[in-house]
Amino acid sequence: MDAPDFSHERAAAARGARRVVGVDEVGRGPLAGPVTAAAVLLDPACVPEGIADSKRLTAARRAALARELAACAVVSVVHVSVEEIDALNILAASERAMCRAVAALPEAPDHALIDGNRVPQGLACGAEAIVGGDARALSIAAASIAAKVARDALMRDLAAAHPGYGWETNMGYASRQHLAALQDLGVTPHHRRSFAPVHKILYQGGRVSL
Repeated sequence: MDAPDFSHERAAAARGARRVVGVDEVGRGPLAGPVTAAAVLLDPACVPEGIADSKRLTAARRAALARELAACAVVSVVHVSVEEIDALNILAASERAMCRAVAALPEAPDHALIDGNRVPQGLACGAEAIVGGDARALSIAAASIAAKVARDALMRDLAAAHPGYGWETNMGYASRQHLAALQDLGVTPHHRRSFAPVHKILYQGGRVSL
């Protein structure tokens, strides 16, 4: 697979956009924890080497690139809570996270490159959706790294407070260990009650862990 490049950013610039950001989210699928989005404005003169779709990188490489991005790019990361996920639905919560990440940038962008096939409603700038964008556009790939590293760190912190679920390694996804712990230890405040495996345990009278 080819590495992501600046072609989408250059195309937007040719149409008059001065500040083009990449936007991506992580954490749609887990049973626990927030959904996290990042918006990144890269400096074309200072792009860390090796930026790629975060899923193709090791944890150590992602962490190193996230540090480099923090030093030479404009990065915004936001989390949308479990309560919001349950109140809205995961798609709407993911789009809310992306909108908030763009809004949290110190200067409003002119154009956003969004990973996926939908442009979130409520963005305060022009935007385009790019399917597989984290493997195609450098700014989106950078956002995927920033979001993934931030969410993983948060899940490790939650794992320390709620041992037994394996969040430090499964990051809240429905691993065998996580599902077994839900049955044995109960549902925590950080679980998504609208997701079927969690809802089923609550409906069956599983106990809630604090």
